[in-house]
Amino acid sequence: MLGLLVVLLFVGHAATFYKIGFITQLENIVYDTRLRLTMPATVDDRIVILDIDERSLDPRALGRWPWGRDKIVAILQKLFDKYGVLLVGFDVVFAEPDESSGLPVLERLAKTRLKDIGPFQSALKDLRPELDYDALFANFLRGRPVVLGYYFNSDENAVESGALPEPVLPPGTFGNRKIRFGIWKGYGANLPELQASAVTAGHFNPQTDDDGVSRRVPMLVEYKGKYYEAFSLSLVRLYLGMQEAARSGTKTVVLPKVVPGIAPERFGSKNYTGLEWLEVGSRRIPVDDEVTTLVPYRGPRGSFPYISLADIWADRVPAEKLKGKIALIGASAPGLFDLRSTPVGIGDASSGPEKLGNVYPGVEIHANLIAGMLDGKLKHKPPYMLGAEVLLLVVGGVVLTLLIPLLAPLWATAATVTGMALITLLDLGMWSYAGLVLPLAASVLMTGTLYTVNMAYGYFVETRSKRQFTELFGQYVPPELVVIMDENPEQYTMAPKSTDLTILFSDVRGFTSISEALSPEHLREYINEYLTDMSNIIRGKYRGTLDKYIGDAIMAFWNAPVEDKDHPRNGVLAALEMLRECDALNEKFTAQGWPTLKIGIGVNSGNVRVGDMGSKQRKAYTAMGDAVNVASRLEGRTKYYGVGILVGEATRTLVKDVVFKEIDKIKVKGKDEAVTIYEPMGLEAEIEKKLMDELKLWHQTIRFYRSRQWDQVEVNLLNLQRMNPGCMLYGLYAQRVAENRRAALPEQWDGVTVFDEK
Repeated sequence: MLGLLVVLLFVGHAATFYKIGFITQLENIVYDTRLRLTMPATVDDRIVILDIDERSLDPRALGRWPWGRDKIVAILQKLFDKYGVLLVGFDVVFAEPDESSGLPVLERLAKTRLKDIGPFQSALKDLRPELDYDALFANFLRGRPVVLGYYFNSDENAVESGALPEPVLPPGTFGNRKIRFGIWKGYGANLPELQASAVTAGHFNPQTDDDGVSRRVPMLVEYKGKYYEAFSLSLVRLYLGMQEAARSGTKTVVLPKVVPGIAPERFGSKNYTGLEWLEVGSRRIPVDDEVTTLVPYRGPRGSFPYISLADIWADRVPAEKLKGKIALIGASAPGLFDLRSTPVGIGDASSGPEKLGNVYPGVEIHANLIAGMLDGKLKHKPPYMLGAEVLLLVVGGVVLTLLIPLLAPLWATAATVTGMALITLLDLGMWSYAGLVLPLAASVLMTGTLYTVNMAYGYFVETRSKRQFTELFGQYVPPELVVIMDENPEQYTMAPKSTDLTILFSDVRGFTSISEALSPEHLREYINEYLTDMSNIIRGKYRGTLDKYIGDAIMAFWNAPVEDKDHPRNGVLAALEMLRECDALNEKFTAQGWPTLKIGIGVNSGNVRVGDMGSKQRKAYTAMGDAVNVASRLEGRTKYYGVGILVGEATRTLVKDVVFKEIDKIKVKGKDEAVTIYEPMGLEAEIEKKLMDELKLWHQTIRFYRSRQWDQVEVNLLNLQRMNPGCMLYGLYAQRVAENRRAALPEQWDGVTVFDEK
């Protein structure tokens, strides 16, 4: 029964009833490994990448991006007239009008202050054709083999910008077939006059997999019922059209049509509606169930010649390097944000440290696709591969489920190894000889899992689980929780998992000065007493999990390994009590002539990975993730704001009976989004009216501050400082107001404080 459950688990994943992330991740690793082992790793000089690199952005070359359209025209003139390139593709979007010539300013003057100045009007009329760079660019494009690029946007607030080209397939092409086209909300395209002059254009949206890697590109995209082609496909169509025109001796280039390849029914299914390929002239381009094509990477970055546009501009390139080539203009400069993560690296160790890794210019992805289409060397993962994988899992899984329990351990091992070898050989044979991509990870994992379940069930499940429980969790959680966990050990595990936690960080301020003021023996007593009292609050009273001590710092969390529905509240209340306990400790320390201590505490909630993690030499039950990092950053910010505790927005939202004081909106290091931070003041039932009045006035002050009402802010801050003279926060905001009055704040200023340091 356990074996059959394992088979059903993997079959459900393969049949896409649900997705198991680890299997998907492993399948990606297997695919990437096959690709790297079989790619030719040679340079294809039919396609040349004209690179918008850092050299070309130098002021001594073309200057910062975007360049004026007059420079673009000059570059194209060099490419066609001097270097003799065959065709050019732009992996950039010309979405905004070019005003670099100053023509819009002159036009406004002509309509206002200088409208009655005849010589000015006459001169402007003569100069207008020279200064209208967009018109110059559009006129140059007309009749030349240039392909533009654009992108679709899936964001909810996406807009339609520019003009799309004519679709390659009209609405209704696929009838009622349920083909999994992507859903798009808008697009960013080129200026209408540029699009109208260009021979064609294609989108350059990649299909990024769950791990952020670009392995596929949608060949067709559906938008409002119409179908648009990929950038690489549009270049191939133009190339094939030019070849046909050259063969027939005509000057008119006609782009070959895109013809959908709907395969007949597969596996006896009358409902099979898979779009398996696209026919373009004599080429057949395979697509999968999402109408994407696998990128046939030739090798690491540099599998196509790169030429800096700075060298084109300065006429430093030999003509033979470009004559008759397909030229792609794209960016590798990091600041232009066209770098992708791919299955292949970008160089070897001899290339220098900046050439290592998996970051890859998007323009070279298009080059790989173009080369693969022209050569007919594209791997194919058609929709019916899903059925083939399910069939393989069912047949193989049932055979192994029935066979392994009947065999002795040695023969069971031999059967498992043989099964894995046969599956792998079948997969490699289909990859190498048929060009088909059959998923491998689920089959291999299922075989290994069936073997493990049969061989290890007794040892791992029946004899050791309860005995290990106290050893595993006793050092992290209170003993009473270990007792609860021991009653149902199968519900708890140290294996990493993703769950919501509340995380607490605390740290002693000025601990270096304290350690210098005490002898080693007294310092040991000092820190031991502090850590013991704080740990008793976390573990004993509020049932938190003590993660680790980092010198004088403490990390703890709630809701793992034992579920705690009130974990945000318990984390906040534990922090408040830790501050109160510090006051009690300081009385003892003062009586002994020891330095007093102050602590800062950060509390945050969110989804993290928690479990047994570390190295082969040492592991620990710990939590990792963005919410953990934010909690640590909040602890580090307490001293800046002069408060004992800072709580993240997620925690504050989940705690209902505690009064919070909003402190600020901040961006901490490592995060792009602003978060609101709060100071917990105590339980609602314990807060005095005087403090509530202060909080009400303060929260009004915060609203005035973010709306730039500086006078009202200063008046309120004076009143607040009279109400609470010792509050450092009010002085901090008074200083900010003074600085903001002097500064030229941007229109989009929203009052967010950005911290570049931890």
